[in-house]
Amino acid sequence: MKIAVLMSGGIDSSFAALYLKEKGYKVIGISFLPLGKKEHKNDLVQIERIAKILSIPYFIFDIKDIFEKEVIKPFCQAFSQGETPNPCPFCNKKIKFGLLWNKAKKLGAEKIASGHYARIRKENNRYQLLKAKDKGKDQSYFLWTLSQRQLSKIIFPLGNFKKDEIVTRIKNSPLSKLFSEKKEEIYSESQDICFLKGKKISEFLKYRIKVKPGIIFTETGEEMGRHPGICFFTIGQRTGLRIGARSPHQKPFYVIEIDKRRNAIIVGDEKDLYKKKVLIKNVNWISEKEPKLPLLVKAKIRYRHQPGSAVIREKISKTPSVYYLEFKKPQRAITPGQHIVFYQNNLLLGGGIIDKTIN
Repeated sequence: MKIAVLMSGGIDSSFAALYLKEKGYKVIGISFLPLGKKEHKNDLVQIERIAKILSIPYFIFDIKDIFEKEVIKPFCQAFSQGETPNPCPFCNKKIKFGLLWNKAKKLGAEKIASGHYARIRKENNRYQLLKAKDKGKDQSYFLWTLSQRQLSKIIFPLGNFKKDEIVTRIKNSPLSKLFSEKKEEIYSESQDICFLKGKKISEFLKYRIKVKPGIIFTETGEEMGRHPGICFFTIGQRTGLRIGARSPHQKPFYVIEIDKRRNAIIVGDEKDLYKKKVLIKNVNWISEKEPKLPLLVKAKIRYRHQPGSAVIREKISKTPSVYYLEFKKPQRAITPGQHIVFYQNNLLLGGGIIDKTIN
């Protein structure tokens, strides 16, 4: 079987290629350039070295224009609407396991593999997506957009390994000389937004969004200052407000709401960040079968968030699809635009985009 491995030049995707080759598969490497050759020069050199050591062919696809349309523009548009988006789940669906899978098929590949920490299991003629064995590295959160058709063609070689095991095997492989002995480097994953290339999001956005300064208010309508643009703020943010603390208690302000209609930032106490009730849009069920509601789940509102017990109570709109979820306990900084995913034990049921919280 010929398997195409998505290669970034990092340790995880390199191990995926090494492992599959050791298992006897015919491996080819495929990579994409979201920003063009110039911006990814160092990545290309590393990928070439890895492919040479493993004696595998590799193919580089310059998809700058498509990536701009499908990932970067929606990312910027969401920020301009006062949301805080995460581009990775849609890149996984549309680019890595969409566009690149189609290119891999033309190269004769029967499956596509990546360095994601997750697992796939087939049960009752349905593909299930599960958390990785290494819970600290699990990346199933970023995969909630995938379909049954996509999962049927995907392999996640890292799913049953701990990171320590992967590091040890790389150190004892021909690839060892390409990776630093420094712990912080060899243990790093490609979890930063790839097209930022080390830039801060605010620095990236200021050249892509027409910003409009506005007013910072409290919940009671008191004007506290001005902001440079709503795209530079997110729920729970404390820095960058430049309005100081209040007397007499000297409690700091936090961003508790972004009001696009008024182009305003609403600030309040930290306690105002805690909410229980959420409306969720663009929901995808991994099984492609809508479960019976109400449904008890563990819901995760951002990658590093500790999942909280919740109930998906009802579907309140069919077109567009909107669901109502309520957490058992209030969660801090539930942020419109961020992705929320639903688990039952290790099983990822699906996910969606946070539309708004409700009181």
